[in-house]
Amino acid sequence: MNWQAFVLTLELALTTSIVLIVIALPLGYWLAFSKWKWKFLAEAVFALPLVLPPTVLGFYVLVALGPRSPVGRWYESIFGSRLVFTFEGLVAASVMYSLPFAVQPIVAAFGSVDRKFIEASWLLGVSDWKTFWRVIVPLSWAGIVTGVVLSFAHTLGEFGVVLMVGGGIPGVTQTVSIDIYDKVQSLDFSGAAVTSAVLLITSFVILSIVYGLNRKVWFFAADRRH
Repeated sequence: MNWQAFVLTLELALTTSIVLIVIALPLGYWLAFSKWKWKFLAEAVFALPLVLPPTVLGFYVLVALGPRSPVGRWYESIFGSRLVFTFEGLVAASVMYSLPFAVQPIVAAFGSVDRKFIEASWLLGVSDWKTFWRVIVPLSWAGIVTGVVLSFAHTLGEFGVVLMVGGGIPGVTQTVSIDIYDKVQSLDFSGAAVTSAVLLITSFVILSIVYGLNRKVWFFAADRRH
């Protein structure tokens, strides 16, 4: 069992989830409440990772973050190193790849909030910002938790994108999924089986705990409404 790859994968999933929740909350609010007539185009763009092959998305991310791109040159001028084939590059690629898994549950949760609660908050003179944090977020907690967990679990199993952007460098960008692939390529099927089993159990435990907590959140929210 390559514990170094396992720890790196957990670090990647945790970092990606934190970045995504920061992005997904304001983005989800805009998608849920904006009346812009061309909003469906933005929704289609944010949902592209759901239908694009990971290698295609990985290729475009590699080009976008490469040393010849504006982003790559800017990063190298600031930090003195390239963004591709680094852990930071993996985080950037994972955020793009898992974005819809974080955004869509949050958008659905925000959209299901009873409009009367929001309007009552406005009538009491509460600002949009405070209404968001005091009304919308507490009533959408289950969807927010689902978005975070889905993005975390999705990052655990990434392969094509992280391979394209990270290259599978041991100790730097080699995640569990790449380690399994390398073991199979070297005919180490027993090692691949052990690593796959650990990843399977970890994913199952995480999802079970979160869905159990999520159910309690839904029951708590329902009790508050009654």
